[in-house]
Amino acid sequence: MTASDWTYLQNGLDIATVDRGVTAGVPRPPGGGEFVFAYHSLVVARGAVALFVNQSGFAPADKGCSIRGALQRGPGGGPLGFSPFLFVGCQGTSVNDTAYLLGLSDDDPHNLVLRKGAVVAGVPRADAPGTLLASNASYAQGTWLHVRLDMIVNPNGDVVLAVFENDLVAYPLGSPSVWQPVPGMDVLIDDHLGIQTGSQPLTSGRAGFGFAVSDTTRRGYFDHIELLRQV
Repeated sequence: MTASDWTYLQNGLDIATVDRGVTAGVPRPPGGGEFVFAYHSLVVARGAVALFVNQSGFAPADKGCSIRGALQRGPGGGPLGFSPFLFVGCQGTSVNDTAYLLGLSDDDPHNLVLRKGAVVAGVPRADAPGTLLASNASYAQGTWLHVRLDMIVNPNGDVVLAVFENDLVAYPLGSPSVWQPVPGMDVLIDDHLGIQTGSQPLTSGRAGFGFAVSDTTRRGYFDHIELLRQV
């Protein structure tokens, strides 16, 4: 996808607060290309900035999506106060809208976490409200993870959420990925009765990637974002 395929969610932090863009100045993941997309907070501020795919059939998708990408909590001013994430099912065009978020938690060390809630909150601690699933494994700052989130809308209105990971050492970006379930993150059904999560499932919406932050000199990195839609 090119830059024109993406649009910023409204009400996000501005570029004077969180700089963003492609750069060759960051170590790439195994198999990565010449550039990564980076977010870098410049001042102390709380909020988020996020991009969604604006192409026909995706803005919004009328059913589910599968999003895949490599992401990292980059070393910077400290180990806390930020979280990079992928999202699907975003209910509007604002960071204040609700979505399913798969990201690296605001912990040290951090976990891979699936959360349902406002995009602006990102992925807080692994035990924060709205957390649906968290990985058994934890990771140090500066670790690239290649992950996938499937959102499948069943005919009865249930939404199936499944999280996978690809071993970047064995299967670098650009080679066929081998997706495996993430230990601790079993398949979850967000049922149409609201029993599992306490709210109705998200059965359509926008998808993309973002960065939530509350402190300065925090950094999130992304590479090889892919998006497929349910038909």
